Amino acid sequence: MDKGETDKDDRVETPDGAPAKPARSGDSVGEVVKTVFYALLIAMLIRVFLFQPFNIPSGSMLPTLLVGDYVFVSKYAYGYSRFSLPWGPELFDGRIFESAPERGDVAVFRLPTDTSKDYIKRIVGLPGDRLQVIGGVLHINGKAVMREPAGSFADKGRFGEQRQIAMFRETLPDGRSYLTLDEGLSPADNTPVYEVPEGHYFAMGDNRDNSQDSRFLSAVGFIPAENLVGRAEIIFFSLDGETRFWEVWKWPFNLRFSRFFDGVG
Repeated sequence: MDKGETDKDDRVETPDGAPAKPARSGDSVGEVVKTVFYALLIAMLIRVFLFQPFNIPSGSMLPTLLVGDYVFVSKYAYGYSRFSLPWGPELFDGRIFESAPERGDVAVFRLPTDTSKDYIKRIVGLPGDRLQVIGGVLHINGKAVMREPAGSFADKGRFGEQRQIAMFRETLPDGRSYLTLDEGLSPADNTPVYEVPEGHYFAMGDNRDNSQDSRFLSAVGFIPAENLVGRAEIIFFSLDGETRFWEVWKWPFNLRFSRFFDGVG
């Protein structure tokens, strides 16, 4: 090999055989920015059109959902409204690709009286239904929903004391079945008849005596179809209710592995 000649095999070349230009630092920064932008765009599209994660901060859906559960909510289940988008901008009315909820679905919706807040409850009343609670028993269109004792649920009281709450298995007319709690202490154990307007739904928490839901017309009331965000599908993560998500050092002792990837029934 002559002096000054380099071995071609040692070169970095482009596909056309020309020597590649060394990457400049500005190019590297640009690639990082593009990668981050595309990652954020993909995450936003998934959140808007497919799945959105939610944390359960209260016990209104006990025993189905525990404080500290994290659930994925399918955004496509009921179609899309302005509340499918972050901050709910008033870009259009109604729903696109609308699909009606089924009785018994656990749904996330924007609170009708304050659309900045997300609530999660069970849909028990459909448009045109007449609902009433008598002695703690849900009645739909004049018929009592089947309700059977199912043992008790261990919970902590307001001051940290252990207590047992009566648990019941409720079965809706279409066969959907789930567990509810009843302390027998709620003023909403006996209600007037609610007639669900067209285009609206009636939602209740499974923890019947500790849930602010459609029974309280001035606080929640009937849920407009437009306010539905999506259907809760699966618990993907769960921490003891007293542990914050950012308290990573507590995870080894407070992760509830048995709840990971449980379906929301």
